[in-house]
Amino acid sequence: MDNLTIGKVLEKLRKVLPQWKVPVVGLMAERPGDRAFYVLISTIISLRTKDAVTEQASVRLFDKAQTPQSIVQLSASEIEKLIYPAGFYRTKAKNILQVCRLLIDKYQGKVPDQLDQLLELPGVGRKTANLVVTVGYDNYGICVDTHVHRISNRWGYVKTKTPDETEMALRQKLPKHFWKTYNDILVTFGQNLCHPTSPWCSKCPVEKFCPKIGVKRSR
Repeated sequence: MDNLTIGKVLEKLRKVLPQWKVPVVGLMAERPGDRAFYVLISTIISLRTKDAVTEQASVRLFDKAQTPQSIVQLSASEIEKLIYPAGFYRTKAKNILQVCRLLIDKYQGKVPDQLDQLLELPGVGRKTANLVVTVGYDNYGICVDTHVHRISNRWGYVKTKTPDETEMALRQKLPKHFWKTYNDILVTFGQNLCHPTSPWCSKCPVEKFCPKIGVKRSR
């Protein structure tokens, strides 16, 4: 798939996106308050956790505390109870507390907007950092999770083995005006149609563009 085709594919998917549910981090970003902070914390909660659980856990936490200053007033056990049953909730509770303390001590309570600074925060990897940059600050970044990695390879747009490799390949190949929205489009598409196994190719609006690399069974 070349850049001319990827533009057509993304435009077609963008048009059908409203019929599907927005990824939970996007929903959290729309809450009144500090958008970047909500993106950061909800993405930490989301790791290895289903969207429905992430949404409920994030809402419970943000209903109780909306800023780093208010979260550090909570104990780790209180945060654990609020975000349970998110995966690794005990580790995440500790990371959230450490992140909030660092934000207060080092950044005056504000989430940094630079990738290298975000990657220094506990529990923050490249996916989380790029989401904060793109969704939290509307700056250029490429967030790659399992959906983006899988679909980019399924389309033959990149040929990579890991999400980190996919991010670097996309930074080299994907036109920059697609960077901010690429994750939202592919995650929504991946959650609803382009599943890891048995994707809904018969319902896919971009099926004719897709070489179906690695697809052994479809519906």
